[in-house]
Order: sequence, then structure tokens, then C-alpha cells
Amino acid sequence: MRTMIVVGALFASASSYAVDASKAKLIVGKSDCMTCHAVNNKIVGPGFNEVAAKYKGDKGAVDSLAKKIKSGGSGVWGAIPMPAHPNLSDADVKLLAQWILEGAK
Repeated sequence: MRTMIVVGALFASASSYAVDASKAKLIVGKSDCMTCHAVNNKIVGPGFNEVAAKYKGDKGAVDSLAKKIKSGGSGVWGAIPMPAHPNLSDADVKLLAQWILEGAK
């Protein structure tokens, strides 16, 4: 019985950190992300897979990528600037950052 409680608690805590991929895809679909990015290859900006690989293991990556999505900028992936997305909520940009860093699946 004790083992079942521990296992149940582990599953519950793991699911609270899961990225809501369907919501992330909905946000991406309503935004202009796919104009410049693809999941697996560069268009104008890097593919989401390239972003995930670059920041793998970086504990501050979610916050820094969320800031980049919200505020825009240039210089990280080349001279062409990424436009700001000030109309996206902080929660939505954080969700997008997590989704991208987890492989955009």
C-alpha cells in the first residue's frame, strides 16, 4: 500500500510539470512563429530542434527564451531580428519556451 502511494505521488508530481503541447500548438498556430521557424529546420530563424539542442541542460533557458519570445531581439542566431510578441501573456510565452525546449512535439 505504501509503495502505491509513493508511486501515485510521483506520477502526480510529474504530470504537473508536463507541457500542454496541444495548447502550445494552438498558440503557435495563432501567432506568426511558423513564418520564420519550423520544428526541424531553419527558415529565417532556427528550427525549434536547434533551439532545444543549443539550450539543453541550461537551467535558465525557459526564462531566457520566454523573454526573447516576448521582447524580441537579435544577435543570438544571426543579424535578422526576431520580432517582439508583447500581446502574448507571460504564461503563454513560458509555455511556448518549455514546449520548444522539450522538442516541440
